[in-house]
Amino acid sequence: MKKEKQEPVEDLDLLDVLLDEDNEDPVTLYDEQGKAFKFDQVAVIPLDDKLYTILKPLDDLPGVADDEAIVFAINEQENGESSLIIETEESIAMRVFDEYYKLLDEQKK
Repeated sequence: MKKEKQEPVEDLDLLDVLLDEDNEDPVTLYDEQGKAFKFDQVAVIPLDDKLYTILKPLDDLPGVADDEAIVFAINEQENGESSLIIETEESIAMRVFDEYYKLLDEQKK
């Protein structure tokens, strides 16, 4: 049986990776100094015509407890690529978590 050629992850847009329901690989993000940090993807949440993702750090991050997750806004750039920016507005981050908890409750029903 011939194996299908898989596209390298580097060639995929970040949004494609985040929306791939079959993807179980960690998401790797880089800080300003180029240091890599790995995250587990928790959810992608649409809210007010924007997309957000909730990521749980797999690596130690200063100021982030082991049981915490971070809300990122998904921004599409002019060149069509996507980027993530930490959502610093607490009220928006809380609304994203609220939507996530509602989805969890609906799945339990």
